[in-house]
Amino acid sequence: MNNKLRLTILEPAGILDKITGNQLQNEISNLINNGTNVILIDMQGIKFIDSSGLGYLVSVMKIVSNANAKFFVCSVSDQVKMLFEMTKVNKSLQIFADRDECKRYVLNTLSRMSYR
Repeated sequence: MNNKLRLTILEPAGILDKITGNQLQNEISNLINNGTNVILIDMQGIKFIDSSGLGYLVSVMKIVSNANAKFFVCSVSDQVKMLFEMTKVNKSLQIFADRDECKRYVLNTLSRMSYR
């Protein structure tokens, strides 16, 4: 992996289900293969996640982790936040209030770590 931080922000919208989850997984796999090492999913446009979508999200977390990259989400609706809490996905996922909070974390924390 290259030593520079390469942040990509994705903005899925609507429902995260089998179809959109698969698309998201493929897009993230391609990003990781092309050198992205920090991925932020801005979930402001996601209104609902079904069980398939949740499964794809967990799969994405594993793909990113196996690549020694970082994965974050932000702007999570109350309904999605409740789903994350009920399934305990929130224990494995770093969630930020918004993009700016995540960017500050990346710049202030990750840039001092092994990516330099």
